[in-house]
Amino acid sequence: MNALTAALESRYEEMAAQLLDIYRDLHRNPELSMQEHRTAGIAADYIEKLGYAVTRGVGVTGVVGVLRNGDGPTVMLRADMDALPMAEDTGLPYASTVIAADADGQTVSVAHSCGHDLHVTWGLGAAHVLANARDAWRGTVMIVFQPGEETAQGASAMAGDWEAAGLPHADVVLGQHVMVGAAGTVSYRPGVILSAADSLKVKLFGRGSHGSQPQTSIDPVVMAAATVMRLQTIVSREVAPLDSAVLTIGSLQAGTKENIIPDDATIKLNMRTYDEGVRTHMLQAVKRICCAECDASGAPRPPEFTTLSSYPLTDNDRDATARVAVAFHSQFGDNAHESKPMAASEDFSVFGRSWGVPYVFWFVGGTDPQAHAKAKAEGTLNKLPSNHSPRFAPVLEPTLKVGLQAMLSAASAWLCAPAAGARGGGA
Repeated sequence: MNALTAALESRYEEMAAQLLDIYRDLHRNPELSMQEHRTAGIAADYIEKLGYAVTRGVGVTGVVGVLRNGDGPTVMLRADMDALPMAEDTGLPYASTVIAADADGQTVSVAHSCGHDLHVTWGLGAAHVLANARDAWRGTVMIVFQPGEETAQGASAMAGDWEAAGLPHADVVLGQHVMVGAAGTVSYRPGVILSAADSLKVKLFGRGSHGSQPQTSIDPVVMAAATVMRLQTIVSREVAPLDSAVLTIGSLQAGTKENIIPDDATIKLNMRTYDEGVRTHMLQAVKRICCAECDASGAPRPPEFTTLSSYPLTDNDRDATARVAVAFHSQFGDNAHESKPMAASEDFSVFGRSWGVPYVFWFVGGTDPQAHAKAKAEGTLNKLPSNHSPRFAPVLEPTLKVGLQAMLSAASAWLCAPAAGARGGGA
């Protein structure tokens, strides 16, 4: 146990009830990406009362709290705030029933089915401990509540506003995510821990006609079907077997009626890659195949490509991760372990990449330990409700406390170190 987690231990009972109330309120009142006004207000007001210098509206709804406590490194702790456009099916007494308009004006259900409400709660709890245990650490802490992670907008938006807001750069950027895994455990990984992700919309153009006269058309439905099948060969035939990659067609939309051949068809696809070279090749291959299929069909014009979202690799700095790993093993013992890379994606690394400083991202288990052990023994881990499932609901204890311990342990590797510092400079 380090000085910060010792300070948490002495305060946890008095903090927990309030933090759980905040968590349930956030869960009941989720907000879509870049619309997190209420959530941001709760976070900003809470840390402002603790003595943080608070800057609001960074990257639309982002919040940055800065607490200076003598000489030392600047450590950033990041929590994302946004919820998902989906209905919740957890049966919880504080389940969301929120309906909202998305960025396209469509009415959607909204739910915290990725756990960002817990991330915000962890950030608030860590801010509380750091503010009330200043004798335990030295340096500067930045608590960052980020919008728009689910749309890959938020980190870039905040980084774009950073200089104008007069905010300091961090010497190290730290973040965590609740995931399927036994509650009470944490997992980390040096190097690549999360995939890059690219989502594209491809519009294919044909020539519409009556369904009884296909010879007068250039059928975009057939064109799209051929394109979908050919795109599947990118991973199976163009990516080396030892280079992991995923390409998924999540949407194919065309036409309105069975006897009308439409003018166009739209494909939406998502890619996950773990290597920049593989990523570049796959993006080029997608465009090559789409253009070739359109040309083969005699399309009147080339396809139109729109990037829906793009997430960079989350590639943890190895030296910084080693420091975090030592802190985790000291705090959690055998409940801390190294993770395999995961196919999920994050925009968290944008902060570290923007400033040229190390960053570390890790996972906190949120599954009931008995349920997880049973599923593991039966080989049914894939059946447990995971992030983005309508039934995803982390168990709150010990997940709340362990997440706070993890965040504070990682921060202590810099803030409580005798000669605290990290490679990369702060401003």
